[in-house]
Amino acid sequence: MNWVNTYVNDYYNWLKEKTYIQKDINTDWFVINTPFLGAFNDSIEIYARKTNNQLILSDNGETMTNLELQGLFIQGSKKRKDLLDTILLNYGVKIQHDELILESSLEKFSQSKHNLLSAIIEINDLYVLSKQNVSTVFKEDVRLFLDKKNIIYTPDFISKGHTGLEFNFDFQIAKIKSETVLKSFNTINKSNLSSFLFAWDDIKPVREKITKKEVKAIAIINDLDKEIKSEYIDALKSKNADIILWSERKSKNSLELVA
Repeated sequence: MNWVNTYVNDYYNWLKEKTYIQKDINTDWFVINTPFLGAFNDSIEIYARKTNNQLILSDNGETMTNLELQGLFIQGSKKRKDLLDTILLNYGVKIQHDELILESSLEKFSQSKHNLLSAIIEINDLYVLSKQNVSTVFKEDVRLFLDKKNIIYTPDFISKGHTGLEFNFDFQIAKIKSETVLKSFNTINKSNLSSFLFAWDDIKPVREKITKKEVKAIAIINDLDKEIKSEYIDALKSKNADIILWSERKSKNSLELVA
């Protein structure tokens, strides 16, 4: 077993140790407390219920409520609504009366839980749109940057990893001898960084076996008017992921990474 497998196993164990399950005493719902952080640095909770062989997962309306508490009202902007709809579509999640809901068969519990959790994390990141000085969405800025450089890419790239879970990346760039998955970070934290590294590490051996190409990863981080913690950069480097700081996107090294 190499060192990468060791750390991936450690990550699995960490997920298991930090996941707590409780049954609601008044209903047939179960509460799954995850180690991922929400809008107010509290743990993200997912609610689960089964009816016969059908599974219902919910966020109990907490995600949209937290956005409004931060001053972000989705219905007040077409762009925000379109963003929300895209996230929901990518992960197969519905919204009913501000409650995020995912319904599937019980056999798809793992993928469904992963999809709802991913959707919650991405929707939580929409809070940055409530700031008056943010006029565009960072992911769209990255898209325009790639378009301007005439780089051919696949947006919202989905790939299955060796765990059987499917992961969504913002962009994928295919080359003759390699392919690269890109994730744009308008804000970066331990939750979304860990999720990105885990996703890339999970799909890498599967994609390399299928395509016979080296699979690389690039984190594009918005560092304008904000300081990026060195521990995040170190974590990316330790996994051999490439990094493009948005302030340095026009540098020769950055252009070579995506060209």
